[in-house]
Amino acid sequence: YCSAVPQYARVWLPDAVEAWKPAELTKDYTPGDRALCLQLEDGTNLEHKIDPQTNSLPPLRNPDILVGENDLTALSYLHEPAVLHNLKVRFVESKIIYTYCGIVLVAINPYESIPIYDHDIINAYSGQNMGDMDPHIFAVAEEAYKQMARSRNQSIIVSGESGAGKTVSAKYAMRYFATVSGSSSEANVEERVLASSPIMEAIGNAKTTRNDNSSRFGKYIEIGFDKNYHIIGANMRTYLLEKSRVVFQATEERNYHIFYQLCASSHLPEFKPLQLGNADDFHCTNQGGSPVIEGVDDAKEMCSTRKAFSLLGINETYQMDLFQILAALLHLGNVEVEERSADSSTILPDNTHLTVFCELMGVAYQDMSHWLCHRKLKTATETYVKPLSKVHAINARDALAKHIYAKLFSWIVDHINEALRSAVKQHSFIGVLDIYGFETFHINSFEQFCINYANEKLQQQFNMHVFKLEQEEYMKEDIPWTLIDFYDNHPCINLIEAKMGVLDLLDEECKMPKGSDDTWAQKLYNTFLKKSDLFDKPRMSNKAFIILHFADKVEYQCEGFLEKNKDTVNEEQITVLKLSKFDLLLELFSDEEKPAGSLTSRSKMTRPVQAQRDHKKTVGTQFRNSLHLLMETLNGTTPHYVRCIKPNDLKSPFMMDPMRAVQQLRACGVLETIRISAAGFPSRWTYQEFFNRYRVLMKLKDILSDRKQTCRNVLEKWVQDQDKYQFGKSKIFFRAGQVAYLEKLRSDKLKKACVRIQKTIRCWLTRKRYLRMRQAAITIQKNTRGYQARCLVAFLRRTRAAVIIQRNQRMLVARRRYQQQRSASITMQRLLRAYQARQTYRKLLYEHKVLTIQRWVRGWLARRRCRRSLRAVVYLQSCVRRMAARRELRKLRVEARSVEHFKKLNVGMENKIMQLQRKVDEQHKENRELSERLRTVERSRAAESERLGGEVERLRVAEEESRVKADGVPSLLEQLSFLRQELETTREEKEAIREEARTYRVDTEKVTQLLHSPTNLDREIGRANTVAQAKVGMQLESDIREERDHYQSLLSEYTRLKERHADLKEEMTISITNKPGRRRTDSNHSSNESEGTPSSESAEGRNSSDAPHQDAPHQDAVDMAVLLKLQRRVTELEQDKQTLQRHLDKREEAQQDQVKNAEKQRTAGRAELDLEALKRQELESENKRLKTNLAELRQSLTSTSSPGPGSAPYNVLLEQLNSSNEELEVRKEEVLLLRSHMVRQEVLKHNKVGGSSPKRYPNSLCSALVPGLKSTPDYHKLNEDGELWLAYDGLKETNSLLVSQLQVQDRRHEEELEELREEVLRVREENRQQQQFLSQSLLLPQEARIEASLHHEITRLTSDNLDLMEQQEKQDKMIRKLKKQLKVYVKRVEEYEAGGQMERVAPGPEPRSPVGITRKERDFQGMLEYRRGDESKLLKSLVVELKPRGVAVNFLPGLPAYILFMCLRHADYSNDDQRVSVLLNSTINSIKGVIKRRGDDFETVSFWLANTCRFLHCLKQYSGEEAFVKNNTPRQNEHCLCNFDLSEYRQVLSDLAIQNYQQLVRCMEEALQPMIVPGMLEHENFQGVLGSKPTGLRKRTSSCPGEAVYTVDSILQQLSLFHATLIQHDVDPELIKQVCVQQFYIICSVTLNNLLLRKDMCSWSKGLQIRYNVWQLEEWLEEKGLPDCGAKEMLEPLIQAAQLLQVKKKTDEDAQALCTMCSALTTLQIVKVLTLYTPVIEFEERVSISFIRTIQALLKGRVESPLLLMDTKKIFSVTFPFTHSPLALETIQIPSSLNLGFLTRV
Repeated sequence: YCSAVPQYARVWLPDAVEAWKPAELTKDYTPGDRALCLQLEDGTNLEHKIDPQTNSLPPLRNPDILVGENDLTALSYLHEPAVLHNLKVRFVESKIIYTYCGIVLVAINPYESIPIYDHDIINAYSGQNMGDMDPHIFAVAEEAYKQMARSRNQSIIVSGESGAGKTVSAKYAMRYFATVSGSSSEANVEERVLASSPIMEAIGNAKTTRNDNSSRFGKYIEIGFDKNYHIIGANMRTYLLEKSRVVFQATEERNYHIFYQLCASSHLPEFKPLQLGNADDFHCTNQGGSPVIEGVDDAKEMCSTRKAFSLLGINETYQMDLFQILAALLHLGNVEVEERSADSSTILPDNTHLTVFCELMGVAYQDMSHWLCHRKLKTATETYVKPLSKVHAINARDALAKHIYAKLFSWIVDHINEALRSAVKQHSFIGVLDIYGFETFHINSFEQFCINYANEKLQQQFNMHVFKLEQEEYMKEDIPWTLIDFYDNHPCINLIEAKMGVLDLLDEECKMPKGSDDTWAQKLYNTFLKKSDLFDKPRMSNKAFIILHFADKVEYQCEGFLEKNKDTVNEEQITVLKLSKFDLLLELFSDEEKPAGSLTSRSKMTRPVQAQRDHKKTVGTQFRNSLHLLMETLNGTTPHYVRCIKPNDLKSPFMMDPMRAVQQLRACGVLETIRISAAGFPSRWTYQEFFNRYRVLMKLKDILSDRKQTCRNVLEKWVQDQDKYQFGKSKIFFRAGQVAYLEKLRSDKLKKACVRIQKTIRCWLTRKRYLRMRQAAITIQKNTRGYQARCLVAFLRRTRAAVIIQRNQRMLVARRRYQQQRSASITMQRLLRAYQARQTYRKLLYEHKVLTIQRWVRGWLARRRCRRSLRAVVYLQSCVRRMAARRELRKLRVEARSVEHFKKLNVGMENKIMQLQRKVDEQHKENRELSERLRTVERSRAAESERLGGEVERLRVAEEESRVKADGVPSLLEQLSFLRQELETTREEKEAIREEARTYRVDTEKVTQLLHSPTNLDREIGRANTVAQAKVGMQLESDIREERDHYQSLLSEYTRLKERHADLKEEMTISITNKPGRRRTDSNHSSNESEGTPSSESAEGRNSSDAPHQDAPHQDAVDMAVLLKLQRRVTELEQDKQTLQRHLDKREEAQQDQVKNAEKQRTAGRAELDLEALKRQELESENKRLKTNLAELRQSLTSTSSPGPGSAPYNVLLEQLNSSNEELEVRKEEVLLLRSHMVRQEVLKHNKVGGSSPKRYPNSLCSALVPGLKSTPDYHKLNEDGELWLAYDGLKETNSLLVSQLQVQDRRHEEELEELREEVLRVREENRQQQQFLSQSLLLPQEARIEASLHHEITRLTSDNLDLMEQQEKQDKMIRKLKKQLKVYVKRVEEYEAGGQMERVAPGPEPRSPVGITRKERDFQGMLEYRRGDESKLLKSLVVELKPRGVAVNFLPGLPAYILFMCLRHADYSNDDQRVSVLLNSTINSIKGVIKRRGDDFETVSFWLANTCRFLHCLKQYSGEEAFVKNNTPRQNEHCLCNFDLSEYRQVLSDLAIQNYQQLVRCMEEALQPMIVPGMLEHENFQGVLGSKPTGLRKRTSSCPGEAVYTVDSILQQLSLFHATLIQHDVDPELIKQVCVQQFYIICSVTLNNLLLRKDMCSWSKGLQIRYNVWQLEEWLEEKGLPDCGAKEMLEPLIQAAQLLQVKKKTDEDAQALCTMCSALTTLQIVKVLTLYTPVIEFEERVSISFIRTIQALLKGRVESPLLLMDTKKIFSVTFPFTHSPLALETIQIPSSLNLGFLTRV
């Protein structure tokens, strides 16, 4: 603290729950104030009282940008709350479990599985410096491995309390060593080292309340290495096994895992004899009440344990014996002891578990049951057998079980060490110490005492080592050294282990006959209570004592100390066990029979903690001795510390309990490291780092060329106190808090710069807004004034329109008034006339009605008289008839009174009544229906009458209206007639237009169909073919790519196995001949030293020896045959591919033909349309012209009645006639010119073709000539303007040409006839000779006939050969002659050119050139001949001893390949299959040998890759296959191979090219690997603003301070070197593109992997730097002409990662955009980058956890790789497209420097 603390300063306050709480000053503090006014983060205000005695103020908080650092020593303020807060931020928020604290790695148990231990993570940390990567256990292991290779042995000390993760950390460290180093000669040494872990976990780990897999013993594993730093073996030491757990477990705890694994596997047949069951059935496994661990399958773990036993050489028999002893211990724990009396006990005779125990152990039941309840006491004279009480008997039983388990544990450790021991001498080792941390419980006993004693020793060693490192650092930098006071725990160690210390008193009490825990406690009180400040006695207990350890005060209970220290067991029980017939049990106790002096030092080292029966040494003494031995070992090594922290007691993932964490930090020494560092100069910067970070504090004039002086000047300017910093040789040392002060200065400077930038930008924005507003105001004024003007004009227009409207309106009103008056008068006249007419009509109607009435009345009177007469007659008739009826009625009544008559009358009456009733009902129904109908009709009539009434009223109204409107009918009729006429005219025009439109539409549709119907069809066909081809092509490409990848992976695996086989053969040869082999100098080159095949070794030996080996070709052929069989499948696939490709080509050709035909049709159609359009235009123009002339003619005729020669019509007609004649003349001239031009074109065409008969003249020529021959021309018309002479000249030329052609054709025809006659004569002669020979041979016997036929055939073939040779000689002579002439001509041309130049320079007489004599050159066939057996000499000069550098610069590219192929051509020409096979096999093996020996030289590998590809292309080009020879010249086609099909060897060479390519990629990776991370990530081009944050003691490149500094320019230079080398060696361009893709993938994967593993690289400024570097790489691609090779796509993940660092990361919209943007990154990678994102300046903010969870939710459905890192070792599959070579083989010259004089050109 300074003298005063300003307001808003942030401090830490102690808290009982959270340990420390953050607060902020609300008021300035000045010295003398008694309290601090503070405000907590939750807004609570409080006063913090200051102790007046110490005046100690709360510790200050670090700036936010320093929070979350990888190294705690990078914090400006080093104290407990800063350390705790930094760990909490990294663990809880960033999910990072590892943090550096100086030389200590702090590891916090995450309590869940995290993906940071995969094989790719190991590869990422391998070879890296410790400060270059994020903290990790692998970084510590790599640092130990590197330092072991440089200087001395190493050790890794892993400590922590139970549940902190010590065992896992140690296991991963050993896994790292086993992975990166590998084994040298013995197989699977690293696997056996790792296999010891599951065994030791099974027998030494158990579940506790704090940890599910707690190690209940300490172990120190020495991993041995040879001179090449390969693992050769290991050795394990164990310390203080917790034997009491075998017989007792606390609640929620378990026994050792092996017992539960046995119970879980009890159902297996091999475990049936052990008579096991569930773990709850045994007392030794059910005391904790928690037999199952969540997520752990004990049965599967048992399988893993048994596999590990087998891997370490412990066979099944021994394993079953081990399990038998363990099962016996379970049964022994279930043995029940019955109390017989207070001092005696017994075991029942039929105790089942004891019976099983005795059977399994092979001992007598009676003896064991007796000695479990009795013990033997020996005096000087007698021996007594004393019974034991029940409690003592149970203790004896438990002691026996513990003793047997301890013996078994030691036996397993011994056998593991024996399996891991190596016969090879150990050169160095790395020790891994996994030991318990400081423990304090509610009840602490002897085990806790020993554990804390061991931690005191380790803490002492740790303090001394830290102090020593600090002193060395200060002395190395020439910093004045001041003594730092640190806590020395030597007094506490003396209290425990010194003479008459706690352990000595304990041993002394154990030797006393009646010694007890109470008497020992009294001795402790009497000895130390008042003499040592570190010893104390509890107030309320006399059986406990307190020791003040370095971590805390611990109270130990004295009960059980003596018993545990003596570790006694009943001798008689041991004797019973020794009498067993069980071999393994006897082996366990065999060492007790040996005297103590017989133990060698080696056995003491390997088993320092064996609980052997030794009366001279107690457990405490043994532990002290083994601890001293361990400290001697550690002091002889360079230690590396790993402190494991348990974050909480609930085993919750990523949750930290601050109080528990602080307690462990104090106990493990982390805070002591911080205190020692803070006491001096904790912050250390190199001058360059300081300059880069604080460049913003300097002005331009302050920057000097000397960085050290520049930094000195800056510090003297800004920090006045000289004691706050010191200048070293290479670093600047700062006191605590100074870095925070400098960061504040830097932040203030950046704030001022930001304010200035903001001021300027805001000014610019304001001015821009003002100018925009001013422009807007001017625009508004302009538009407003325009609007007003337009409004004025509109007003004037409206005024004028109103006047016009008023005028028309008034006129309309007056006209309407006049019309109304006129209409009214007419209406009145009409009404009056109508009234008069109606009066007349009514009078006439009245008279008519009167007459009608009279007529009707007179008729009615006459009819009434008639009716009266008729009624009187009818009445008279009815009276007469009534009288007759009455008479008849009387008669009937008399008859009706009789019964019979009544019955007769009633017959059928009932049926008639029923029928009548039905009829009545039907009649009623019809009546109802009729009534309903009647009602309906009445209603309809009523409605109709109402409607008719309304209609009458409406008609009456209409009649009145029609009367009113009748006056306007005439005018309307006139208008109607006029409109009808217009309508008819419009209808006619419309019909004409429709007809024209219909005609035009029909024509257009026809033209469109002609144009588009084939196009559409072709387009559809083309689209369908394209889609089909695309699908087939994509499927084929995917299948071929998969097959190629699979094949190349198999090929690389086959190559690796062959290399391994060759190495083993070489080692066997070396071991047999006792000759020293080649050594490996570095472990990093282990993967590259064994490149090659076994056959290459034989080729090497063959090349180095003078005498050629005869068996080598056969062996090579065998190897090649095996390889050829493996490649048949690929050949078949290639053939299928070619077949499919041919099909595709045919389809494409057919499609192209269709497209061409369609295009021709479209072109013809368009031409026809254009011609028709042109004709139509001409006709229209001609028609217009004629119409115009006709109009003029009519006008002239109408104007003049009698046209004469001088009149206007006559002149017009004359002009038209003249123009027509002129036009006719022009047309004739055009026709003549076209005819002559056509004749000349046909003649020239026939001159070019030549030899055609007259019958084949074209039709156009015939049509031009025939009219002149057959028709009689009108010479007067034809000869106008010289037309006849023109035609005559054309005909003469044509006739002469035809005559010459006919003569030439006749001559050729005669020559051909002569040749055919000669050929016929020759054939007749041969036929005659053959007939003569047959007739003669038929007369001979059978044997003579055969011999004669053979002789005749030989003679014929000989003559044919002679003829052919003569022809060949003639051709050779002709070729040589032509060559000679060509050279002469070339020479003359050169001389002529030179003479011309001389003439131009100095004109004068040309000097006569001297006559030279030229050598007659030989014509070569492009072959090289060599003698049989010269293959080794050829390959030695051409392959083995050839230096690519000189060849690439001075010789033809691919020269070795051409020479080898020319030799192969000669072997093929000689038809020597053995020579072909030997040459090819030797060439392949020689190239493999060169690649194996010089595989790390990029130039060599690229040279032979180019030559291998060229050799392969030559085999294809000269194979004679149609696909490869289509671009050959005729001479090259003559050079094709003629006797052998080498397609299988082409596949072998293709495999060799693949191997060379993979080796080329390895060379590039090895060259680029050290450059990528420094160049792409670490180097900063924008220094000052983008400076890195403060770092701690783990500086970057701290392990290798002399390394070169690489930038992105270094990478570009290396890439340019690669590219130039490939171009120089004439590598195929397509292959160069594939190499570039692989290079950029390596750059992207290595950069992205390091970015994901380095928290200090995940910042906004680093994203800017990465994008700049990527832009430079893309510019390099553009510069080299490779923008479209696919390399840019390889950088996409890196580009997206850089964008991810720079984009906004706050809202959900940002998350959506981020997920859309990062398509090339996996979810794990995105979340990792967001988690690691670290602000470099205080203006940045960390990514919130809620945002990261949103990202995870959005990306949940992605299907992607589960790996975090990219595979840096991935090699893409390579293809070698065929490249044609235009070079002629016969022109190749062999340089003399190649020493190939034994080759002869053929």
